[in-house]
Amino acid sequence: MLNEVYNRRILELAGGIPRLGRLSEPDASATAHSKLCGSTVTVDLKMDGDTVTDFAHEVKACALGQASSSIMASHVVGSKAAELRELRDTVRKMLKENGAPPKDGKWADIAVLEPVRDYKARHASTLLTFDAVVDAIGQIEKRNGKAG
Repeated sequence: MLNEVYNRRILELAGGIPRLGRLSEPDASATAHSKLCGSTVTVDLKMDGDTVTDFAHEVKACALGQASSSIMASHVVGSKAAELRELRDTVRKMLKENGAPPKDGKWADIAVLEPVRDYKARHASTLLTFDAVVDAIGQIEKRNGKAG
């Protein structure tokens, strides 16, 4: 039932997205778009080495895209590139391969997105922020001559 997907915690996260807007001088920007539902997330990222030092985003998405963007924005600053790639892979596996969500730590809120697994049409919007962040990291690494 869609009621379990759009639960109270999802709606709370969607209603309180931190770091909205754009950075004036990001190291990279990336946009991810879901053709299926029309949701779009654009992220701006600043990094020092492999660590995120600043982040902002524009979120034009459904409640699921907003909730995942909220989780990302709450914890992305201070995160390492490899950690964020692993997180994107974990969320993708959680949705598409019955993988487990992060059990504890700063990314534990990802577990509220687990019911989305049963609604394939909602996977893309849920993954937008993760894909955009990994894309921006790749742009920065490529410009700095590092493989991602």
